[in-house]
Amino acid sequence: MALKITEECINCDVCEPECPNEAISAGEEYYVIDPNRCTECVGHFDTPQCVEVCPVECIPKDENHEESEEQLWAKYRQLISAAQV
Repeated sequence: MALKITEECINCDVCEPECPNEAISAGEEYYVIDPNRCTECVGHFDTPQCVEVCPVECIPKDENHEESEEQLWAKYRQLISAAQV
């Protein structure tokens, strides 16, 4: 399941550089996570790094993008393959 950033985001800028998949970017009002790039850090870390560093705990799982761990691994492999081309 991809993660999302809620409106409680304070735009502190700590999550964006922590994302190994470059899934986090500045949105109109607060940071956003691209569900097509978010693997919850599967393939990189044991826990989502954005969640680890968020000072206001505004990064829950995105119920609109449910994915199994197998699907997250498949997305990770696809992102890695695309980056190598």
